[in-house]
Amino acid sequence: MLISDVRPWGGPRSDVVLDGSRIASIRPHSPSAAPSLDGRGRLLFPAFSDVHVHLDSTRIGLPFRPHTGGPGVVAMMENDRANWRSAEVPLVTRVADTLSRMIAHGTTRVRSYAQVDLDCGLEKLEAVLAAREKFSAQAEVQVMAFAQAGILREPGTYDVLDAAMRSGATVIGGIDPCTLDRDPKGHLDAVFALAEKHQAEIDIHLHEPGHLGLFSTDLVIERVRALDMRGRVTMSHAYDLGSISESVSRRVIDDFAALDIAMTTVAPSAAGQLSLLDLVSAGVRVGLGEDGQRDYWSPYGNCDLLDRTWQLAFTRGFRLDSHIELALAVATMGGASIMSHSVPRLSGVSDRPGLAVGDRADLVLVDGETPTSAVMDRGRDRTVLHNGVVVADGLEVVTP
Repeated sequence: MLISDVRPWGGPRSDVVLDGSRIASIRPHSPSAAPSLDGRGRLLFPAFSDVHVHLDSTRIGLPFRPHTGGPGVVAMMENDRANWRSAEVPLVTRVADTLSRMIAHGTTRVRSYAQVDLDCGLEKLEAVLAAREKFSAQAEVQVMAFAQAGILREPGTYDVLDAAMRSGATVIGGIDPCTLDRDPKGHLDAVFALAEKHQAEIDIHLHEPGHLGLFSTDLVIERVRALDMRGRVTMSHAYDLGSISESVSRRVIDDFAALDIAMTTVAPSAAGQLSLLDLVSAGVRVGLGEDGQRDYWSPYGNCDLLDRTWQLAFTRGFRLDSHIELALAVATMGGASIMSHSVPRLSGVSDRPGLAVGDRADLVLVDGETPTSAVMDRGRDRTVLHNGVVVADGLEVVTP
């Protein structure tokens, strides 16, 4: 395939030649070329990677409803349990439609949570797995078995998680070892035991504040070091790890880099976060996600990770073009490096990967003057490729 007249990462107008699923060459644009795909001068970026999304609770496409969740994880979880079965559309349809919209907006790599517990059993997992299968030609989807209500609070949850891993999940999730299960050792022992049994990666949801969050994080770090789990653990959220002191932040970042512990963010407005610039400069894998999709937890989310990239830049106070472009790099190849360690970590704040010869042709064409303007304006003239094939155009999925 020849993609003509595009501007990789906002650079000069170029023609990009694909050989199957890989980029074969990038050369100056020639008006005489006969393209397979006319880029029309649009910007070319790697496709987006949403590495923290809860497809299993989505209400995208349904009538807007008042938000009824209370404060805190337990109240939100109980609100979800009280409402998810009574939605206007079956769960399998909702999940598939949401994934379709994500692909249409430019996301071709997805790591989704799937709630498994005594309330829903494997029903939510099965809906996410069905969507993964339905769109296997348009996106790469990893599915995480996640006990949002905790593992120890409800006896029997461990067995449901074990069954979920046998049913097709590839990542095991943990959550707030101290404040939810109130037994950090028991909670993390269960998570790491399941990971060892199923040779799976781990993703820990961490909402715990200050020193308590640091305590849970240090328990994770100890296990990664002792069990040689380098490169197989992600910390999600971790809103408050940067609130204690500069020396503590530096030590945590250095530990994450040395042990290849990744981080995902949903771009919250929290003040105590670890510095994104420092994380990337140290070589920590960092990815972006939308979290919920207008669900029973939150009215936010619209399937467009470019919108969330704007939010990441805004909440981090970024104004320089180089920093806003970094937000794009995190939203694209930063997340890709978490899903596959064959994708290198970002090598620094100025690294703009994903569009070199030999890279996988997961691409998104977006209208805009510069990468920064693309983040500010979030244009809708988009074309999306996965493995060298056009999978969406004009915000609609292309059916093969």
